[in-house]
Amino acid sequence: MMNADDTNETITLAMMRQVLSVALVCDALDAEGLPRQSPRVKLQPMTIPVVLVGRCRTTLWADMAHVDPQPYELELRAVDGCRPDDILVCAAGGSMRSGIWGELLSTAARNAGCVGVVVAGAIRDVARMREMGFPVFAQGTCPYDSKDRQRVIDIDVPVEIDGVLFAPGDLVFADEDGVVVVPARVEAAVVKRAWDKAHAENQVRDAIREGLSATDAFRRFGVL
Repeated sequence: MMNADDTNETITLAMMRQVLSVALVCDALDAEGLPRQSPRVKLQPMTIPVVLVGRCRTTLWADMAHVDPQPYELELRAVDGCRPDDILVCAAGGSMRSGIWGELLSTAARNAGCVGVVVAGAIRDVARMREMGFPVFAQGTCPYDSKDRQRVIDIDVPVEIDGVLFAPGDLVFADEDGVVVVPARVEAAVVKRAWDKAHAENQVRDAIREGLSATDAFRRFGVL
Protein backbone atom coordinates (compact mmCIF):
# COMPACT_ATOMS: atom_id res chain seq x y z
CA MET A 1 0.00 0.00 0.00
CA MET A 2 1.07 3.62 -0.44
CA ASN A 3 0.17 7.14 0.64
CA ALA A 4 -1.53 9.64 -1.65
CA ASP A 5 0.28 12.89 -0.91
CA ASP A 6 -2.58 15.20 -1.70
CA THR A 7 -5.11 13.49 0.55
CA ASN A 8 -2.89 11.73 3.14
CA GLU A 9 -4.93 8.67 2.20
CA THR A 10 -3.51 5.19 2.18
CA ILE A 11 -4.24 3.58 -1.19
CA THR A 12 -4.75 -0.09 -0.40
CA LEU A 13 -5.10 -2.97 -2.83
CA ALA A 14 -8.81 -3.07 -1.99
CA MET A 15 -9.15 0.60 -2.96
CA MET A 16 -7.24 0.01 -6.20
CA ARG A 17 -9.72 -2.75 -7.09
CA GLN A 18 -12.58 -0.29 -6.67
CA VAL A 19 -11.08 2.69 -8.52
CA LEU A 20 -8.28 1.74 -10.90
CA SER A 21 -8.19 -0.18 -14.18
CA VAL A 22 -5.61 -1.64 -16.53
CA ALA A 23 -6.07 1.29 -18.93
CA LEU A 24 -5.47 3.88 -16.19
CA VAL A 25 -2.36 2.05 -15.02
CA CYS A 26 -1.04 1.84 -18.58
CA ASP A 27 -1.49 5.61 -18.95
CA ALA A 28 0.40 6.17 -15.70
CA LEU A 29 3.21 3.88 -16.86
CA ASP A 30 3.39 5.81 -20.14
CA ALA A 31 3.90 9.00 -18.13
CA GLU A 32 6.72 7.31 -16.22
CA GLY A 33 8.46 6.34 -19.47
CA LEU A 34 7.42 2.67 -19.39
CA PRO A 35 5.19 2.11 -22.43
CA ARG A 36 5.62 -1.69 -22.69
CA GLN A 37 4.29 -3.24 -19.49
CA SER A 38 1.18 -4.94 -20.85
CA PRO A 39 1.52 -8.09 -22.99
CA ARG A 40 -0.19 -7.68 -26.35
CA VAL A 41 -1.20 -11.34 -26.43
CA LYS A 42 -4.84 -11.66 -25.41
CA LEU A 43 -5.09 -12.62 -21.75
CA GLN A 44 -8.82 -12.61 -21.18
CA PRO A 45 -11.05 -13.24 -18.17
CA MET A 46 -12.16 -16.86 -18.52
CA THR A 47 -14.31 -17.16 -15.40
CA ILE A 48 -15.73 -13.90 -14.02
CA PRO A 49 -15.37 -10.24 -15.07
CA VAL A 50 -13.36 -8.54 -12.36
CA VAL A 51 -10.63 -5.99 -11.73
CA LEU A 52 -7.88 -8.20 -10.38
CA VAL A 53 -5.15 -6.51 -8.34
CA GLY A 54 -2.43 -8.24 -6.37
CA ARG A 55 1.21 -9.21 -5.94
CA CYS A 56 2.97 -11.30 -8.54
CA ARG A 57 3.98 -14.88 -7.70
CA THR A 58 5.54 -16.68 -10.65
CA THR A 59 5.78 -20.13 -12.20
CA LEU A 60 7.80 -20.89 -15.32
CA TRP A 61 6.46 -23.74 -17.48
CA ALA A 62 7.92 -25.92 -20.25
CA ASP A 63 6.42 -28.40 -22.71
CA MET A 64 7.52 -32.02 -22.35
CA ALA A 65 7.13 -35.33 -24.19
CA HIS A 66 8.32 -37.89 -21.66
CA VAL A 67 7.03 -39.41 -18.42
CA ASP A 68 7.50 -37.01 -15.53
CA PRO A 69 9.08 -38.82 -12.56
CA GLN A 70 7.78 -36.17 -10.16
CA PRO A 71 4.55 -34.83 -11.65
CA TYR A 72 3.10 -31.56 -10.33
CA GLU A 73 5.95 -31.14 -7.79
CA LEU A 74 6.87 -27.49 -8.33
CA GLU A 75 3.39 -26.26 -9.26
CA LEU A 76 2.02 -27.67 -5.99
CA ARG A 77 4.85 -26.01 -4.09
CA ALA A 78 4.02 -22.69 -5.74
CA VAL A 79 0.31 -22.98 -4.97
CA ASP A 80 0.91 -24.00 -1.35
CA GLY A 81 3.31 -21.07 -0.98
CA CYS A 82 0.75 -18.45 -2.02
CA ARG A 83 0.02 -15.67 0.44
CA PRO A 84 -2.96 -13.30 0.79
CA ASP A 85 -3.32 -10.94 -2.19
CA ASP A 86 -0.99 -12.98 -4.43
CA ILE A 87 -1.71 -13.37 -8.13
CA LEU A 88 -0.14 -16.52 -9.52
CA VAL A 89 1.39 -15.81 -12.94
CA CYS A 90 1.94 -18.94 -15.06
CA ALA A 91 4.39 -18.24 -17.87
CA ALA A 92 3.86 -21.13 -20.30
CA GLY A 93 4.87 -19.36 -23.50
CA GLY A 94 1.31 -19.40 -24.83
CA SER A 95 1.39 -23.19 -25.16
CA MET A 96 -1.95 -24.90 -25.82
CA ARG A 97 -0.49 -28.38 -25.19
CA SER A 98 -2.58 -28.87 -22.04
CA GLY A 99 -4.80 -27.09 -19.55
CA ILE A 100 -2.22 -26.24 -16.90
CA TRP A 101 -4.69 -24.66 -14.47
CA GLY A 102 -8.05 -25.95 -13.24
CA GLU A 103 -10.56 -26.31 -10.44
CA LEU A 104 -8.46 -28.17 -7.87
CA LEU A 105 -5.51 -25.81 -8.12
CA SER A 106 -7.92 -22.87 -7.90
CA THR A 107 -9.41 -24.29 -4.71
CA ALA A 108 -6.00 -24.77 -3.12
CA ALA A 109 -4.71 -21.37 -4.26
CA ARG A 110 -7.77 -19.58 -2.90
CA ASN A 111 -7.38 -21.37 0.44
CA ALA A 112 -3.82 -20.02 0.60
CA GLY A 113 -5.02 -16.45 -0.02
CA CYS A 114 -4.37 -16.17 -3.77
CA VAL A 115 -6.82 -13.71 -5.37
CA GLY A 116 -6.51 -14.88 -8.98
CA VAL A 117 -4.37 -16.41 -11.70
CA VAL A 118 -2.90 -15.23 -15.01
CA VAL A 119 -1.98 -18.02 -17.44
CA ALA A 120 0.03 -17.41 -20.60
CA GLY A 121 -1.32 -20.63 -22.03
CA ALA A 122 -4.40 -22.81 -21.63
CA ILE A 123 -6.66 -23.76 -18.71
CA ARG A 124 -9.48 -26.24 -18.12
CA ASP A 125 -12.45 -26.72 -15.74
CA VAL A 126 -13.72 -23.28 -16.72
CA ALA A 127 -17.34 -23.88 -15.69
CA ARG A 128 -16.34 -25.10 -12.24
CA MET A 129 -13.98 -22.20 -11.66
CA ARG A 130 -16.72 -19.84 -12.78
CA GLU A 131 -19.07 -21.40 -10.23
CA MET A 132 -16.39 -20.80 -7.60
CA GLY A 133 -16.14 -17.16 -8.62
CA PHE A 134 -12.36 -17.48 -8.88
CA PRO A 135 -10.72 -15.01 -11.31
CA VAL A 136 -8.63 -16.69 -14.00
CA PHE A 137 -7.16 -14.92 -17.04
CA ALA A 138 -5.76 -17.05 -19.86
CA GLN A 139 -5.18 -17.29 -23.60
CA GLY A 140 -7.54 -20.21 -24.15
CA THR A 141 -8.68 -23.64 -23.04
CA CYS A 142 -7.53 -27.23 -23.48
CA PRO A 143 -9.13 -30.31 -21.86
CA TYR A 144 -5.88 -32.29 -21.51
CA ASP A 145 -4.18 -32.65 -18.13
CA SER A 146 -0.69 -31.21 -17.84
CA LYS A 147 0.86 -34.49 -16.62
CA ASP A 148 3.60 -35.63 -19.04
CA ARG A 149 2.70 -32.69 -21.33
CA GLN A 150 3.82 -29.60 -19.42
CA ARG A 151 5.47 -28.96 -16.08
CA VAL A 152 6.77 -26.13 -13.90
CA ILE A 153 10.55 -25.84 -14.16
CA ASP A 154 11.05 -22.90 -11.79
CA ILE A 155 9.10 -20.79 -9.30
CA ASP A 156 9.48 -17.34 -7.80
CA VAL A 157 11.77 -16.12 -10.59
CA PRO A 158 11.33 -13.27 -13.09
CA VAL A 159 9.37 -14.54 -16.11
CA GLU A 160 8.41 -13.02 -19.45
CA ILE A 161 5.05 -12.93 -21.20
CA ASP A 162 5.23 -11.49 -24.72
CA GLY A 163 8.49 -9.78 -23.78
CA VAL A 164 7.07 -8.16 -20.64
CA LEU A 165 8.90 -9.00 -17.41
CA PHE A 166 6.90 -10.13 -14.37
CA ALA A 167 9.01 -10.22 -11.20
CA PRO A 168 7.91 -11.71 -7.87
CA GLY A 169 6.29 -9.05 -5.72
CA ASP A 170 5.45 -6.71 -8.60
CA LEU A 171 1.99 -5.16 -8.65
CA VAL A 172 -0.28 -6.82 -11.25
CA PHE A 173 -3.61 -5.56 -12.62
CA ALA A 174 -5.95 -7.54 -14.87
CA ASP A 175 -9.39 -6.75 -16.27
CA GLU A 176 -11.34 -7.15 -19.51
CA ASP A 177 -8.83 -4.90 -21.33
CA GLY A 178 -5.84 -7.11 -20.51
CA VAL A 179 -3.04 -7.46 -17.97
CA VAL A 180 -0.37 -4.98 -16.86
CA VAL A 181 2.53 -5.25 -14.43
CA VAL A 182 4.02 -2.37 -12.44
CA PRO A 183 7.71 -2.77 -11.51
CA ALA A 184 8.41 -2.23 -7.83
CA ARG A 185 10.79 0.67 -8.49
CA VAL A 186 7.99 2.85 -9.92
CA GLU A 187 5.00 1.48 -8.03
CA ALA A 188 4.40 4.48 -5.77
CA ALA A 189 4.59 7.00 -8.62
CA VAL A 190 2.46 4.93 -10.99
CA VAL A 191 -0.31 4.21 -8.48
CA LYS A 192 -0.43 7.90 -7.51
CA ARG A 193 -0.66 8.98 -11.17
CA ALA A 194 -3.37 6.41 -11.94
CA TRP A 195 -5.31 7.37 -8.81
CA ASP A 196 -5.18 11.09 -9.68
CA LYS A 197 -6.21 10.43 -13.27
CA ALA A 198 -9.16 8.30 -12.19
CA HIS A 199 -10.52 11.23 -10.22
CA ALA A 200 -9.71 13.72 -13.00
CA GLU A 201 -11.60 11.55 -15.49
CA ASN A 202 -14.63 11.72 -13.22
CA GLN A 203 -14.54 15.52 -13.51
CA VAL A 204 -14.24 15.33 -17.30
CA ARG A 205 -17.09 12.85 -17.54
CA ASP A 206 -19.34 15.05 -15.43
CA ALA A 207 -18.46 18.14 -17.48
CA ILE A 208 -19.22 16.38 -20.78
CA ARG A 209 -22.51 15.08 -19.42
CA GLU A 210 -23.40 18.67 -18.51
CA GLY A 211 -22.87 19.73 -22.13
CA LEU A 212 -19.20 20.63 -22.46
CA SER A 213 -17.70 19.47 -25.75
CA ALA A 214 -14.96 16.86 -25.71
CA THR A 215 -12.51 19.43 -27.15
CA ASP A 216 -13.31 22.03 -24.52
CA ALA A 217 -13.19 19.43 -21.76
CA PHE A 218 -9.71 18.40 -22.84
CA ARG A 219 -8.60 22.02 -22.97
CA ARG A 220 -9.91 22.61 -19.46
CA PHE A 221 -8.73 19.45 -17.73
CA GLY A 222 -5.95 18.10 -19.98
CA VAL A 223 -7.28 14.57 -19.51
CA LEU A 224 -8.62 12.12 -22.08
